[in-house]
Amino acid sequence: MAEHVKVLLTEEEVDRRIQEIGDQISRDYEGKEVHLICVLKGGAFFMCELAKRITTPVSLDFMSVSSYGSATKSSGVVKIVKDLDEPLKDKDVLVVEDIVDSGRTLSYLIDMLKDRGPKSIKLCTLLDKPERRVVDVHVDYTCFQIPDEFVVGYGLDYDQKYRNLPYIGVVEFD
Repeated sequence: MAEHVKVLLTEEEVDRRIQEIGDQISRDYEGKEVHLICVLKGGAFFMCELAKRITTPVSLDFMSVSSYGSATKSSGVVKIVKDLDEPLKDKDVLVVEDIVDSGRTLSYLIDMLKDRGPKSIKLCTLLDKPERRVVDVHVDYTCFQIPDEFVVGYGLDYDQKYRNLPYIGVVEFD
């Protein structure tokens, strides 16, 4: 089965919205340092662009949590592939995710991180599919709400392909 990618959000739209969210986060964390936690691999592109647009001090850490494998739908089984390098005690934490879909992975992750004693914890996502939610997850910063379609680009992949697209596209199968 062959696939092709149709543009959903242009590079310019994504860039403009990340700037707006970066400005909002800068205002919300004024006078504080924000500790960004990137959920790999998909979140890396977004977090790097977001961090460049935040004017308050930032620190970065990375973790890898998987519930997809090579499928297009979440399996519901959460696996920590790489844990954080630094403790979260008394930090203002902002989890940066590429997409919030069913909410299973993020719900598990947020609960786990809260147990590590951060001063605060918020969630920022590039894309949100609220109609796919099966677990309630509060998203503090959302760049775009999108329809229930399988998307790629800007870090999101289909079986490790298309991460490097500078826009958000919908995978269509022939």
